[in-house]
Amino acid sequence: MNESYNNALEEQSLNRDERVKQLKNTIDTLHIAEQISRNGYLITSSELADLMDINASAVTSRGEEWAWRNWIISRVSVKATKFYGN
Repeated sequence: MNESYNNALEEQSLNRDERVKQLKNTIDTLHIAEQISRNGYLITSSELADLMDINASAVTSRGEEWAWRNWIISRVSVKATKFYGN
């Protein structure tokens, strides 16, 4: 029973560690998005898809302007998008 309990604790700890790692990655992504917005950088749909961790076609199919997290995403040309603070 002790071994079973220890394995359960180990698994729970690994799951927590993985969740913390995912949260850190999310925070990194949000910091990058904030820098892009603050500096007025234009990025491609492909770069935005990478940042959002989605397929590029999902970005291009969303239309001319839409919200993502704390930002408004606006297509400024066929090849570029811009973030605006929300």
